[in-house]
Amino acid sequence: MAAVEERRTQVRAEARYVRTAPRKAQLVADQIRGRTVPEARTILAFMTRDAARDVEKVLSSAVANAEANHGLAGDELFVSLATVGAGPTLKRWRARARGRVARIRKRTCHITIALALPDEVTIPEPRGSVVLEPESAAEERPKPKPAARKKAEPKADSEEKPKPKARARKAPAKKPSGKAAKPARRTPKKSEES
Repeated sequence: MAAVEERRTQVRAEARYVRTAPRKAQLVADQIRGRTVPEARTILAFMTRDAARDVEKVLSSAVANAEANHGLAGDELFVSLATVGAGPTLKRWRARARGRVARIRKRTCHITIALALPDEVTIPEPRGSVVLEPESAAEERPKPKPAARKKAEPKADSEEKPKPKARARKAPAKKPSGKAAKPARRTPKKSEES
């Protein structure tokens, strides 16, 4: 596998299967696209739409990813990408007049927000990331041999447990028919403690 030199210019976060209609969340995402993080947070805080809370959570997650993984300051970033895609729709039914049924579609969406530094500056690699070696160095190294497996020892005859016998099934008792035959009442057993 060849290591591809890729410049990372964005830090992203995604929330999947959010229980909001995609169109409603898309209207909120359009408001913060291209804005700085502090400005986007202010817009979302004062927005009256319910989908603003879901978009705000994804924005906070993207900022946390940038700060924790890449060592960036959240207030210096701006929202370079804010998209909302449609997720699966839950189909439910509601009873209507004259025995009819109306379909209810409970839509879900996937919210993606990407943050970037101004002027498309390259973002540093994540902390503790693994750097892949070039392909030529990987081919020269000898492959490790697999560990030898132990063979299972046969059990002694005395250690084997006998198999339990199959139980015979009892035929169900036939109930007498008619009103005259009533089942006998069982009285509880008296305790012998007294």
